[in-house]
Amino acid sequence: MGKEKIVLCWSGGKDSALALHRLQQKERYEVLSLVTTCNEHFQRVSMHGIRIELLERQAEALGLPLETIFVSERSSNEEYGQRMSAALKVLRTRGATACAFGDIFLEDLRTWREAHLAQVGMRGVFPLWRADTRELLREFFTLGFGATICCVNDAYLVETAVGRELDPEFVRSLPTDVDPCGENGEFHSFAHSGPIFRHPVRLTVGKKVYRPLERPVARGGDCPLPGKKETKGFWFCDLLPG
Repeated sequence: MGKEKIVLCWSGGKDSALALHRLQQKERYEVLSLVTTCNEHFQRVSMHGIRIELLERQAEALGLPLETIFVSERSSNEEYGQRMSAALKVLRTRGATACAFGDIFLEDLRTWREAHLAQVGMRGVFPLWRADTRELLREFFTLGFGATICCVNDAYLVETAVGRELDPEFVRSLPTDVDPCGENGEFHSFAHSGPIFRHPVRLTVGKKVYRPLERPVARGGDCPLPGKKETKGFWFCDLLPG
C-alpha cells in the first residue's frame, strides 16, 4: 500500500518545521508540497513578514516544492479561503488527499480549516495537536533545530525580541502570559536549520520595523494562559538572505 500524499500549510516557522519533521518520520505520508500564503503588496509571507526570496531558499534547503498563494494587502478570511481552496483543488488533481497544519490548540481555527478542506474533498492532519508547548520546544531544541524570531505582537513583547535566536534563553525571558510556542500569535519565527534541512539557510538580521494596526484588537485564544491583551501593532525584523 502506497503512502498517502499530503501537502503542508507552511509558515516557515518552528511549528511548521516540527510538524514537517513528524510527518516525515511516519511511513504513512508523502509530503508533495509546501503551501505558503504571501501578501501580494509586500511580497512577503503573511504575518511573518519573511521575504519570498528567503522562503524560496528555505524550500530549496528542505528539498520540497513550494506552492505560493498570494492574497491582497488587507486580505479577509473570505479571500484567504477562496484562494486557498483554489490552490488545494489543483493539488488535489496531483494526488493530495489531505493538508497538514502546525496548529496546536486553537479549536476554532481547526474547525474552520476542516470545514474549508471538506469543500474541496480533502481532510486535515494536525501532527502537533494538543501537545504540551513546553515539551514541543524541548523536542525542537533536542532535535537540533534553529530559528530566528521575525515578528512579535506588541501586546506581549517588545522590539528587542525580534531578531533574536529562538533558544532556551529566549524562552526563559518570555512573560508568564506568553505561550512558549507563541500559539496565540505572540511571536513568529523563521526556521533555518535542523534535521529536515539538507543545509542551513544562511541569513542576516536587518532592520526592525513597527507596523501599527488601523485599530487595536483584543488578542487571545483558548490557550490555558492568562492575559488577553490589546494589540496595537507588530514589530518585524527584516531577515535578509545571507
